[in-house]
Amino acid sequence: MDRAVLLRSSLACTRTVCRGPAHRLARLSSKRHRPIPSPHRRSFLRNHLRLITTASPPSLHLKGNFCPLSTRAIATSSPQSATDVIEDDVAEKLGFEKVSEQFIEECKSKAVLYKHKKTGAEIMSVANDDENKVFGVVFRTPPKDSTGIPHILEHSVLCGSRKYPLKEPFVELLKGSLHTFLNAFTYPDRTCYPVASTNTKDFYNLVDVYLDAVFFPKCVEDFQTFQQEGWHYELNDPSEDITYKGVVFNEMKGVYSQPDNILGRASQQALFPDNTYGVDSGGDPKVIPKLTFDEFKEFHRKYYHPSNARIWFYGDDDPNERLRLLSEYLDMFDASSAPQESRVERQKLFSEPIRIVEKYPAAESGDLKKKHMVCLNWLISEKPLDLETELALGFLDHLLLGTPASPLRKILLESRLGEAIVGGGVEDELLQPQFSIGLKGVSEDDTQKVEELVMSTLKSLAEEGFDAEAVEASMNTIEFSLRENNTGSFPRGLALMLRSVGKWVYDMDPFEPLKYQGPLAALKARIAKEGSKAVFAPLLEKFILNNPHLVTIEMQPDTEKASHEEAAEKEILDKVKASMTKEDLAELARATHELRLKQETPDPPEALKAVPSLSLQDIPKKPIHVPSEIGEINGVKVLQHDLFTNDVLYSEVVFDLSSLKQELLPLVPLFCQSLLEMGTKDLDFVQLNQLIGRKTGGISVYPFTSSVRGKQDPCSHVIVRGKAMSGRTEDLFNLVNCILQEVQFTDQKRFKQFVSQSKAGMENRLRGRGHGIAAARMDAKLNVAGWISEQMGGVSYLDFLRALEEKVDQNWGEISASLEEIRKSLISRQGCLVNLTADGKNLTNSEKYVSKFLDLLPSTSAVKASSWNARLPSTSEAIIIPTQVNYVGKAANIYETGYQLNGSAYVISKYISNTWLWDRVRVSGGAYGGFCDFDSHSGVFSYLSYRDPNLLKTLNIYDGTGDFLRELEMSDDALTKAIIGTIGDFDALLIGSHRRRKTKETRRDIINKIVNYTMLQDFKEFSGAIDAVKDKGVVVAVASPDDVDAANKERCNFFEVKKAL
Repeated sequence: MDRAVLLRSSLACTRTVCRGPAHRLARLSSKRHRPIPSPHRRSFLRNHLRLITTASPPSLHLKGNFCPLSTRAIATSSPQSATDVIEDDVAEKLGFEKVSEQFIEECKSKAVLYKHKKTGAEIMSVANDDENKVFGVVFRTPPKDSTGIPHILEHSVLCGSRKYPLKEPFVELLKGSLHTFLNAFTYPDRTCYPVASTNTKDFYNLVDVYLDAVFFPKCVEDFQTFQQEGWHYELNDPSEDITYKGVVFNEMKGVYSQPDNILGRASQQALFPDNTYGVDSGGDPKVIPKLTFDEFKEFHRKYYHPSNARIWFYGDDDPNERLRLLSEYLDMFDASSAPQESRVERQKLFSEPIRIVEKYPAAESGDLKKKHMVCLNWLISEKPLDLETELALGFLDHLLLGTPASPLRKILLESRLGEAIVGGGVEDELLQPQFSIGLKGVSEDDTQKVEELVMSTLKSLAEEGFDAEAVEASMNTIEFSLRENNTGSFPRGLALMLRSVGKWVYDMDPFEPLKYQGPLAALKARIAKEGSKAVFAPLLEKFILNNPHLVTIEMQPDTEKASHEEAAEKEILDKVKASMTKEDLAELARATHELRLKQETPDPPEALKAVPSLSLQDIPKKPIHVPSEIGEINGVKVLQHDLFTNDVLYSEVVFDLSSLKQELLPLVPLFCQSLLEMGTKDLDFVQLNQLIGRKTGGISVYPFTSSVRGKQDPCSHVIVRGKAMSGRTEDLFNLVNCILQEVQFTDQKRFKQFVSQSKAGMENRLRGRGHGIAAARMDAKLNVAGWISEQMGGVSYLDFLRALEEKVDQNWGEISASLEEIRKSLISRQGCLVNLTADGKNLTNSEKYVSKFLDLLPSTSAVKASSWNARLPSTSEAIIIPTQVNYVGKAANIYETGYQLNGSAYVISKYISNTWLWDRVRVSGGAYGGFCDFDSHSGVFSYLSYRDPNLLKTLNIYDGTGDFLRELEMSDDALTKAIIGTIGDFDALLIGSHRRRKTKETRRDIINKIVNYTMLQDFKEFSGAIDAVKDKGVVVAVASPDDVDAANKERCNFFEVKKAL
């Protein structure tokens, strides 16, 4: 249940355009759903690059203001000897021995590794001045089968514990904590439970709840929790069919509906047939129902023990207090044999390659012969690699695949043998590293050609080496990223924890992954002395070209796979029912009712009081000060933010999109990509990309669209975002000018690649993030901003891409002219805004370069202003795809009903998500998640579900929300908790590199509205606005054909059907 996975995926598209309603995705990933990390994990460097890059925008359709880019550096003084003596003395008295202590220069932190004498538990205590404190406990949890036991247990331990005996303390923390991170992750061989908060009291509350949850959970004694989170037979009436239900069961049905996920799992299991990675820790839906409650309990007893734990603390809290809190728990245990039993065995290398053919569920549309996937996967090494070799492999990975100009990526895509890249390159978060690469959208006759092209390209690169400019660009990009260490809203301490645990969990040095300066300097010196070919060619030859441990996976589309699996499941369930007596069926129906009653019955007040909480007095009164100055250069408004950024200048240049013709809007994402991935008169796109890599920390171009409160016309812009060391400011603005004004839209073949890649990406989004597609579609029915966003990132955009793919060959001249027209409409000083973040000296120095850049822009747009006034029809719509789960949405504009914005709306919408929808859609309904969202800019209130086995049943739950609010009774404590939790959501936007999103006046104003204008009566009055969604709302579901057909039979032609895949 890793919100980092969704976060990483949204940050992954370097120098390209990310699309989708990010405010919903952020809420989904951070608050509701806990996805299994992909078994294909990024290398240390590439994972780090994905976290820190500012080259990727969050979305097209965002709420909030433009945010300057900055990072808040962590400073700490050198450790004092007197403090060390005190800490050592306290540690000894509390039963800990200090194993090692080091000052980590890379993150300006003092790190101490302790060992609990009685149990052997290991603790990393990292002290610095970062207010965003992080705690995590990690257990090695290697499964022996694909019943999903680690994943189900990860969900279940957060459902009540010894000290906190309510149904879900996790949800109570979501409601009323100031957390900046709260979740858990299941890996193929370990389970992580991290939390983060800037409030010390809140932080220790979170730590205590999590420690009690993992060591003393109620789930090992509560069969109904196992049923709810894992699986159970459900029978509402003896006359009906039996079905499977369970949160993890339905989550994994969604996972196994996505071809890319099926490919990733098949690759991992084929690479590691002899150890724990040969099974699915997340659970295979066909196997999950084989898991017994006794096996579930035994897994917890064996592995969730301090002897098997790695515990991490990070931040500015008292290191002694950390140990005091831990000792209270750890001292209750004796040492166990868990460290030996949980050890992951290494996979021995194959003596010869193997090839496997798998099927994936596909719809009966398009040319299925062109829907194959091919991926080559190598197990890189049987033995551990030293850090310098790992770093060199990370550089090699970036050289091969890290940018659009990287040779392996470029050659594969330009071959036209497939539509998009699959495989993650180097993946090193498991015991043994892997390398994977391939293509999807491959013709049946071309699968062998893909394999041959991969091998011939790698062989050629080993023989000829890489361009010196490419090596310099990769070196600069990676070194810039490592030194910047900007993890965005993801807690920096958690990023460091995951990096450290990647070695620590295998009994290796937890300090080593945190220290890159020495190995980086050694690698740079070696490249300078020996040349890049002498460094990288042997790696290619040893670990890939001459490595027999190669698994080639071919995925073939199968239009009958989904129906066969559903039929097989029904056959099993029919046999189960046939084997039961009337008494058995009556008992199963009774048990189903009893479980649902428990799920839908609120916890008693005395149980809720057990969960530690804050008071309003614990909320910091002093707003966070974000310096902002508004000035003007050459008639253009310039915002400046004087912040310490470690000598990095962050810039955004914002252009007004409102003069663009309506029919050209769908071309804007491809226009943005073309600016960065086509060449100029003097530079081809490879040279341009290398120049950006050598001179800057990254440049991105992307559209931004939002409704504006009180106005019909939307706010719509294209933003050019970049960063560079202050000494490279002139280079940065010269390159921004180059891509804006000198790039030529003449490369027809490359543009067609962009179209094919975008089409493949949209098709993948439909299967994996149907909730985002549904949200965008509903917004497009309700307001102009939503319609614009959907044209550039929804189903309408997919339709456009499919038509455009044919048009590129037939009428390239017209398309090229349209791209040029977009540039003429967009690029001018008229309506332009520049946003800069750096320290005062560097801001002053940058002004002359900004002035020169602005002078080169046209003074006004060459195109007359246009007006946009379009929406999609307000019909209920089902977008059908081959899937085993659904994504169900319903929305309406509550401003149109007369609702006046009140600060209580933020509290109420969060409360509905964490109570009514959580209990009914997720816990009782079996969906992976359900939530609501209120966009205060547009007035759209929306409901969404995620990996949902239901359709009409979920809509009925949405429609019951008004009655839930009218009948709501709420204690003062519960109201205070709801208010605090909402304030925490706003403050989370001000953490780390996102501290600039709200001014101090905005934060104070919002908090005053929330605190002073939220009462129980507001909840009841809000029911009237909610009823408008029930009565007038639009419905969009991304769903399976069978479920839509059944819904249209139950409610005569309720859905207008659109086949998307």
